[in-house]
Order: sequence, then C-alpha cells, then structure tokens
Amino acid sequence: MFSLLCGLLCVCALGSGQLPSGQADDGKRYICRAVPLSGDTSCPVTLLPELNAVSQEEELRNTVMQLRETILQQKETISKQIGTINELTTKLSLCASNTDDRKYDKGGSWGKEKQNTMGDVPRDPNDTIDSLGKTMKGLKDRLENLEQQHLRANVSGASFPSELRDLLQRRLRELEKQLLKKVSSLEQEKSTLSNATAAYRLKTESTLSALVDRISELEKGGGDFKSPELFKLSLPQRTNYLYGRITKSLPEMYAFTLCMWIKSSASPGIGTPFSYGVPGQANEIVLIEWGNNPIELLINDKVAQLPLEVRDGRWHHICISWTTRDGQWDAYQDGGKLGTGDNLAAWHPIKPGGVIILGQEQDVVGGRFDAGQAFVGELSQVNIWDRVLKPAEIQSMANCSAYIPGNVISWLATNVEVFGRGAFKRPLEMCQERLPEA
Repeated sequence: MFSLLCGLLCVCALGSGQLPSGQADDGKRYICRAVPLSGDTSCPVTLLPELNAVSQEEELRNTVMQLRETILQQKETISKQIGTINELTTKLSLCASNTDDRKYDKGGSWGKEKQNTMGDVPRDPNDTIDSLGKTMKGLKDRLENLEQQHLRANVSGASFPSELRDLLQRRLRELEKQLLKKVSSLEQEKSTLSNATAAYRLKTESTLSALVDRISELEKGGGDFKSPELFKLSLPQRTNYLYGRITKSLPEMYAFTLCMWIKSSASPGIGTPFSYGVPGQANEIVLIEWGNNPIELLINDKVAQLPLEVRDGRWHHICISWTTRDGQWDAYQDGGKLGTGDNLAAWHPIKPGGVIILGQEQDVVGGRFDAGQAFVGELSQVNIWDRVLKPAEIQSMANCSAYIPGNVISWLATNVEVFGRGAFKRPLEMCQERLPEA
C-alpha cells in the first residue's frame, strides 16, 4: 500500500512538471519523495536551486589552478631539500675523509715545520711515537710466535694454556689504547708549544729588529753632534713654511706617552709643537697653544686642556700619557704630574700610517699650515712610546738621571727632516744646563 502511494505521488509530480503547450521554461525542476501515511498527502514539490553553469565552471577552474600551484610549490620544496641533502652528504664525506687522513697520515706535521733555532722547543715527539710503535710491533710478533707454538703443540698433541693467550691479547689491547692516548697527548702538547714558540719568536724578532735599527742609526751618526740624540730643532719665526718632519710613522696604538724638551717665549701662545695627522683625520694627535688659551691636547679632534706653563723662555721637560681605556690622560712638567683627566676620545685607537709634523698644525695630512698656529722656539728629544710610562721613568728623564729613547719614535738626527729657510738642527745643551734651576 505504501509503495502504491509513492508511485501515485511520483506520477503527480511528473504530471505537475510537464509544461503546458506554449509555456516557456522557467528553470525550475521537481523531484519525488516518499511521504509517510500519517503525513500530508498533498503532492509536495521541492524546488532545486537555480543552476549557474558559468559560475561552477569558473570555480572549478580556480580550484584546478590552486592545486597546480600547490603541486609546483611542493615540487620546488622537494628539489631544494634534495639539494640540501646532497650538500650535507658531500660535507659529511669530506669530514670523514679528513678525519681518516689525520688519523692515519704517517708523514705528520713535525717533519714539515722549520727547524727550531730558538732552543726553546722540546725534542720531536715522533721519537716517542716510533718507540711505542716498535714496542707494539714486538708484542705482536711475540703473540704470533705463541700462536704458532700453540698450533705446533696441537699437532704434536701437547696442550697450550688458553688463559695465557687471552691474557696476552688483553695486554696487547691495553697497550694499543695507551699508545693512542699518548699520541693524542703529544699532539696537543705539540700544538701548545708551537703556538707559544711562535709568539715568543715573533716578540724576540721584533725586539731584535728594533735593536738593529737603533744600532744602524747610531752607526750613521748625527753629523756634528756628540750623540745622535743631542741636537735640537730651532724654529725662530712664526711662518707657515718652517717645520720639522719625522720620517717614521706611528703604528696602531691603544695607549701612548709623548715626551719632549721644549723652550719658547712666544706670545700669544707658543703654537703647535707637535701634530700627527692620518687620512680622514688631520687632528689625530695635536699639542697646541694658540692665543691666550692654555695648552690643549687633541685626540681624534677631541680636546682636553692641560695645566702646563712653558712660555718663560727656559727649557722644560713635558710628558703627556693617554690610554684608550676611558680616555684617561696625565700631564707632567719637569718630572711632576700637574694634571689628569678622562673621557678624552675613550675607546678610540690611534690610527696608523699618518704624518708627524713638528712646529705646524696640519689642516690636511702633511700640509696646509696656518702661520697663526706655528710653533716658535726650540724642541728636542721628542720620543713616543706605545704604553703609559711610569712616573719614576718620567722623573728620571726630567732630572737628567736617565735618557730613555722611545720604542715607537726615537729622537735621532736621521729621523728628523727640516724644511724652510731659517729652520735648523743645532747641538743641544747638556742636560744639566737645561734644568729649570740651572
């Protein structure tokens, strides 16, 4: 009965879905569905949503394009990962190859190194390694002999104790481990000694080079002077063409001490007794007194005023020390510390490769001098160290009890060039004659 009712409903729906003759298609469609007996017996008709073929086609096209892009991206990612895997595989192979070479290379690095001439390197550790190798070879030969005896004993019916053979094998393995450990220890010791020896050799060669230069300069002599450092630079006029030039330059420095004997009565201001300029910074180190201002120390164009007074026409020994750490500076006159300060070009290293001018302030490296800033007076024993001198060292030079040449720039007649008609290098008075109380 239920099936019959369903059939009638379908017939009803189909009959209702037929278009009358001459009636246009409105785009609607109908379906049949079963209705329970207790439900509404009218012929229900459900409208299907209006179909839009163009929008469905566009949606499918977009979906296909997205899938294609996803596939291409995944393919590119897989290609990159394959490349990365190949690269890592190559590196692992190289590492394994280098490890094997280092482990089994019999040449070693000791044979390739230059012969040590300093007398501070221990005996070649390869002798110890060869000795241990010979010991190992001897033990292996003894073990082989015992095994051959064991075979002969088996053939002849005699018995060879297995405990002894096991003991020998264990002993051999222990000796092999000790040999490897000893080789590793010797290699580490060799590396440490090599580094220490290289540093010591470099320091020694540097010291010897400085001594050779000093001896060479002394052999050249200072012309008519009693000693190469016993001369003074005289700049009697305030012009822009009288000056001295140090033939050497400065290395990179993180601290320095500049000392000199100075004599001037110029007014106003003694001018610029010392200036050091480098490319990009003409005022890398400058000592200047212009106008009625106090003597100033410039480092990297940063300024500190120094409590020094030298405009009395008498000789004075002055020293200025500086360190890049916190920009700490100290000023000495005639052996006594007159001033100290900090934050002067802190953490700035003194740049190398510049030009040292005595008597003029550089507006560009090595030139463009201003007569108004020129030094008028006499200079001598201008020395520079790459460290902060101790107060006792400075005092010993100021009171004539010692003369310490600079380890970076030393005052020698061969190191100072004079420019301008009227500038001269003259013999220097004895140290005691330069003292303020003399």
